[in-house]
Amino acid sequence: MSLWLGLLSLLILDTRTQGFGILPGDSLNHLEITERAILNVTVQVCHDLAAAEGADFTFPLKPFSAEGVAVVCGAPKSSKSFRKAIRFIILRNIRVDLRHALNASFHFDEEMFGQGRNIISEGVEAIKASNVQENYEAARQKLGEICHPLQDFYSHSNWVELGNKFPNSNLLQSGVSIGNIADESRATCRSCDGDDCRNNILEDIIENNILTSGYFGVVPLTSTKPKGKCSHGGAVDQTSIIDPIGGINKDTFGSSHGHLHTEAANMAIAATSALLEDIRKAAGDRAFLQMLGLSKGSSKALCFVIDTTKSMSDDIEAVRNVISFIINSEERTENEPAAYILVPFSDPEFGPLIKTTDPKVINTVIDSLSITGGGDEEELSLSGLQLALSGAPSNSEIFLFTDAPAKDKHLKNTVIALIERTQTVINVMISGSTLTNRRRRRDDSQQKQSRISAEDTQLYRELSQASGGQTAEVTNSELPVAISIISDTLNSSVVTLLQSARNPGNDDDFPFIVDETIINLTVYITGRSVTFTLISPTGESQQSTDTTGSLITSSRSAGNLQTLQLQNKTGLWEIKMVSIHPYTLKVIGQSPIDFLFDFVEESQGTFEGFDVLDSRPRAGVNGSLLVSLTGSTTATVTEVALVESWGSEEIKGVVDPQGSGNFLVHFDRIPSFEFVVRLMGRDDSFNNGASIFFQRQTPTNFRSSSLTITADSTSILVPTQVFSLPFSVTTHSRGGNFTVRATNSRRFSSTFPTSLSLKTGDTVNGTVTLSAPRNTPSGTDVTLTIEVEAPRGEDMNYVMLRFTVINPITDFTQPQCELLTLQSNCSDNCSLSTWTLFVRVDDGAQGTGVNHVRLRIGNGTIITNPAADNENVTMVFYSSSCCSPDMELLVADNIGNVGTCYYSSRESSPAAFSMSTRVTQSTLLCLSIVVGALILTERGFY
Repeated sequence: MSLWLGLLSLLILDTRTQGFGILPGDSLNHLEITERAILNVTVQVCHDLAAAEGADFTFPLKPFSAEGVAVVCGAPKSSKSFRKAIRFIILRNIRVDLRHALNASFHFDEEMFGQGRNIISEGVEAIKASNVQENYEAARQKLGEICHPLQDFYSHSNWVELGNKFPNSNLLQSGVSIGNIADESRATCRSCDGDDCRNNILEDIIENNILTSGYFGVVPLTSTKPKGKCSHGGAVDQTSIIDPIGGINKDTFGSSHGHLHTEAANMAIAATSALLEDIRKAAGDRAFLQMLGLSKGSSKALCFVIDTTKSMSDDIEAVRNVISFIINSEERTENEPAAYILVPFSDPEFGPLIKTTDPKVINTVIDSLSITGGGDEEELSLSGLQLALSGAPSNSEIFLFTDAPAKDKHLKNTVIALIERTQTVINVMISGSTLTNRRRRRDDSQQKQSRISAEDTQLYRELSQASGGQTAEVTNSELPVAISIISDTLNSSVVTLLQSARNPGNDDDFPFIVDETIINLTVYITGRSVTFTLISPTGESQQSTDTTGSLITSSRSAGNLQTLQLQNKTGLWEIKMVSIHPYTLKVIGQSPIDFLFDFVEESQGTFEGFDVLDSRPRAGVNGSLLVSLTGSTTATVTEVALVESWGSEEIKGVVDPQGSGNFLVHFDRIPSFEFVVRLMGRDDSFNNGASIFFQRQTPTNFRSSSLTITADSTSILVPTQVFSLPFSVTTHSRGGNFTVRATNSRRFSSTFPTSLSLKTGDTVNGTVTLSAPRNTPSGTDVTLTIEVEAPRGEDMNYVMLRFTVINPITDFTQPQCELLTLQSNCSDNCSLSTWTLFVRVDDGAQGTGVNHVRLRIGNGTIITNPAADNENVTMVFYSSSCCSPDMELLVADNIGNVGTCYYSSRESSPAAFSMSTRVTQSTLLCLSIVVGALILTERGFY
């Protein structure tokens, strides 16, 4: 069964929804089509990379899975992030049906061919630009959105009926014809009934190769279509009962043209594969894999948010040293971060965000940090956190270094919202935390003794606790130890078994299960004057004051932070905490088994189904989670509970298995208290069929709300154009005057209502406007957070959306190759002879410039240099042994237009051959589809 087959019935429950097959069965669907294309193309990319590096490659077992593909790609620790990326892309594909069900452009209905193609081609442009800027989450979001209309083209139009055997490559680009489209007044169908519908498209439409698609409407009597036009068809389509009756869709085997379902679905797989190949060529293989969450090291980013005010002058050297320690300890290991991010902050400035994949670059930048600003005691620490959270991939790790209270406390809710959406961990290092030190540096005569207030420290604690991180209050000398303790959590295989907190402190017992897959079992405790007793699964106990016990193999402490390394004994452990002061407790280990989840709600639109929430779930009413297990194909979920973060109350859900490691969990009530998600499971195939029982928990804490906020819009911004985003707010509790805040990660000019007046049950609308500056680079991503806070701050909810900035372009042509020279002295002994060539790559006078030239085929040496007299020209020199007689260049411009140029030492007429390298993009796309389909078919991928 497909990975997404079970999820299919969960996400879209109504068979009336437009698109490929909806319920599990023989019919293929959007979920399977997208998953197959991603896995197939990813395997091919990894195969090609291995071949280029001269490495062995073993194709994964069929059917392909995210875990299996990650292994053969040499990135086994990326299997969770790979599956998460696939899941995200597919959920965005599904959302099109739920939020744009009646927009014909998103489904190629009603002969909306130009509009549908524009959605796809603009999306391709946004994806390529996002990849250039390494904004991979934005690229994934847009990829999911455009896969839906691309796939629907083959089910909803008559492309297959016209006898086409390959996808329409012109759907991916603007400014070219996608076919001979039927005039508005031209009849395209006759009435049909039953088997007669196999041939209801008029003969002259087929003979003249004219494109048409069906009309669709759900409102009886008012649904209209032009005279003689085809209908989509199906029980819900009211146009299908208007002459000519019937339909032409191929969504399932039971559809009007269901006899062509397999052809349409396979065509959609090939088209999605071609889309991915086009994106791959523009991005390059490594960047393409990163877009899909696959990397040799960790998929996380490692972020440093650093206070650079004058009060940190005595601490900054210690900060530099500990950061270098973190970076150097992870370099060239399987835990090396996918990116490094630095955000300095002071007062009144913060930023800019600096992002790089090179550890040497980030070390150099940190070494060059200058100490400036300050003056008062408070700094813009939350502004720095907001910028880092907005710019980092989800599930990253942030270290905040400061010795000051936050000046921008009003951003607390915004930062917590970003934590909830990104599930990024924040560790706060408060060094030299006495205000005495800060004041003495300004005025040696001032001797007032005080510390950062309890309220200020508690703010940092709440942020780190919300994210699953730690707040360490340490001296300069303790900082390296604290960092070395926390950096143990950077391993990409870390899973959380337990996390909780108590404020005020009180005595409590905390059980947790350790399973056979867990290694490096570690406990973290923060707090003052905390004692504990550990009890192992065998009943053996050890107190915190006992240094001779056998359960704790090692311990370290720094300031208020303590860590314990425990024996790896499987079974039910317990830790009894004793303290009257606030404390936090966290238990982690390393294991391949973990889980992904999203809050989902039933769609309120035209069609029934479940949509992923972009905000907090509603408090006090029923709700659902979509859960997917990772790291095991045989494990199952036995229990999911929402557990109080600061107490012991919990609400258990009803687990509904969906197949293939997917589970829908129903709760009769979403709690009003802050909570974490705890999962219990069983795997019956561990070690030759023995069962294991495991416990996992989210490090991130979540909240619910009695406010509902909704907003949805196109995800593309054009510089200087005012972008308007309507939103609506509904309160399910007391009414009043509600505060509105809208912040964006790029600090673009924005307007919004600062307050809204609501009564209980009311829905009120508002609008946020954004405007990107003229010089904003294409591919820049913008995170917009709209917050609504109830009177007296008793409740808050948000909606968070991501947008991509795209500058309008007129360049739709890929760079061209001109062969200048090709010299060969190849002989029978190829190892003793070489061949060389010199090529001019030109993007044309109106082009945007050559972005990169890569060797796609060949084992020789390539040297590229921009031409001195023309920025749109790159000169390429290539030299190779005659044992490698063929080479192919992949050339791309700054927009993402891609072409390939092929040469061979065996070519007898180089000058003539160079003319043949001017292949059009559409021809190349068709060739890649044909070759790719033949390869995949031969290997049994389909």
